[in-house]
Amino acid sequence: MANFKKHSTGWEFRLKYKDPFTQKFKEKSQRGFETKKEAQLAAAEFERKVLQGYEQSDIPLVDYLYNWVEKYKKDTVRKNTIRSHLNNIKNHIEPYFKKLYLSDLKPDMYQAFLDYCVDSNMSRRSIEIVNSTMYAALERATIQGKIERNPSYGSIIKKEKSKRQVKFIDSDDIPRFLQQAHRYGYIYWIFFKVLIATGMRKGEAAALKWSDIDFKNCTITIDETLDFQASNDEELFGETKTGKSERKIKISQNIVNDLRFQMNWQNQNKLNLGSLYKYELNLVLCRKDGNFMPKSTLFNAFSRILKRSDLPSLPIHSTRHTCAVVMLEAGADMKYVQEYLGHGSIKITSDVYSHISKKLEQRNTQKIEAYTDKIFGGDLGAD
Repeated sequence: MANFKKHSTGWEFRLKYKDPFTQKFKEKSQRGFETKKEAQLAAAEFERKVLQGYEQSDIPLVDYLYNWVEKYKKDTVRKNTIRSHLNNIKNHIEPYFKKLYLSDLKPDMYQAFLDYCVDSNMSRRSIEIVNSTMYAALERATIQGKIERNPSYGSIIKKEKSKRQVKFIDSDDIPRFLQQAHRYGYIYWIFFKVLIATGMRKGEAAALKWSDIDFKNCTITIDETLDFQASNDEELFGETKTGKSERKIKISQNIVNDLRFQMNWQNQNKLNLGSLYKYELNLVLCRKDGNFMPKSTLFNAFSRILKRSDLPSLPIHSTRHTCAVVMLEAGADMKYVQEYLGHGSIKITSDVYSHISKKLEQRNTQKIEAYTDKIFGGDLGAD
């Protein structure tokens, strides 16, 4: 039941209601109405919307987003997609919008958020993923009647002010890096060498099982990724990042030989550890006891090895870029690199890897000069 009171600024309504979102009792008040009748109509409209699940400014945006993931995305999309949504909310959306209420989010505010992401040097792809999370959640909110229109509709992601620099290990520095990796520890050497040689994501490499290795045909099948944050072994393995990420790649005889040595090394560990060895995981790149390599351990090892190699700080993902650069320097075309790395489209490959290697630029210049010299011939000399 609503109560009404007249003030110098107009009529006010005040009522208590049960929040259908939190199931807690709240109080709603609004003043400034010219007549009591207008206040009564506004109170009745608010109560009607509450019954329909529409709470106006009483739903925190972040709370709604987490609820949206829980109710509408779980068990309907890949586990990796769920993790992506939650990471977007926690790392980007919540720090920016803080305690903003759902219905208080306006189109101009949302556009300012996207502009902030661009100015913060987030990659365009990362911003697109964050935007897709927001758009989908807000679209659901409009369907539920919690907001009248999607404030993210019609927003744009502006171009980056400067092109992001792709980070990779120069091919001349790879031998020194691997030498320092071997000194740091054999298990890190084999892990990082396989990453550089195959361009796999760290989760894909960590999930490799011996059944994925075809020694006879020199191939590796990539169809899983390892969840470093899994709470138990049953949740340890998940789907690859995208459907395109599932692939079979050719590996060199050098890597085949390394993997054979790795198998023999593991067999010795199995003999030494017996029942303490994690046989059930059947991992290729792992600790001495057969357990997976923790993400923090890999990050720390990679950082220290770079420092010992007198190389600048790089993310582990740079090994994937390094593999692409090596293949391009060797003469592989973009389509081959795309399929080898499991990129969704060749545009991703070309956008990321065009003009990133001085060797590639020099080689292309030499090719053009050699070709044009044949066309135009040598100098004619003076008459």
